[in-house]
Amino acid sequence: MPEGDAVYRTAARLRKALDGQVLTRSEFRVPRHATADLTGRTVLETVSRGKHLLTRVEGGLTVHTHLRMDGSWQVTAPGRRVVGGDRVRLILANAQYQAVGIRLGMVDLLKTAEEGQVVGHLGPDLLGLDWDPVEAVRRLRRDPDTTIGEALLDQRNLAGIGTIYRAETLFLRGIWPWRRVGDIKDLDGLVMLAQRLLDANKHHAGTVTTGDRRPANQTWVYGRAGRPCRRCGTRISRDEMGAHAQERLVLWCGGCQPR
Repeated sequence: MPEGDAVYRTAARLRKALDGQVLTRSEFRVPRHATADLTGRTVLETVSRGKHLLTRVEGGLTVHTHLRMDGSWQVTAPGRRVVGGDRVRLILANAQYQAVGIRLGMVDLLKTAEEGQVVGHLGPDLLGLDWDPVEAVRRLRRDPDTTIGEALLDQRNLAGIGTIYRAETLFLRGIWPWRRVGDIKDLDGLVMLAQRLLDANKHHAGTVTTGDRRPANQTWVYGRAGRPCRRCGTRISRDEMGAHAQERLVLWCGGCQPR
């Protein structure tokens, strides 16, 4: 599933292509909204909220999309042949650009005033104007027996962290992913580090910058299972954690993140 910084960049790309422009093409290729037509309406703004995308349209409507694991938005010149076949879920186009949503995990059309139905459950957005580290820590502390690895991926606590930034944040703080939230002394520092990592990378696709001595564009543990730790030489471990059918990849260094 894309990280919050990738969704942030996607929102920026959609803003550039759609905001302030009148839609000349609108195709919802999902059964629920198959008859919806936004042609002739002006796109007001596109924003990211955690891993969700909200495209607000004239007339008090919002197009809500979520990339899930494999989704993406492709922006091309208008009229260009749409590739992807039945994988295409949504097309929004104007006189200058065509935005094609491929394999989108969620596609909803709702009243802008009712956006809370799809994003109201989210915690503070690490890349949003509403970012509130105090509230994020408060939410994490609500369930002290939860593992910190699961708590960081729970978007109800704080919105935007995925497996990459969970792995890198916990490594840099020296925290074993299965440690209980209640046993972590400096949750404030952990949360602020996660926010700094996402913020540092929100404009840079394909990189993970930490501002430390690690070589540029290289992660500490993510994508390095079985390889020696850059810091201590211990072999990087990988496993899955989370409830059944919701397991997610987790990586850590047993030397730098002891139990």
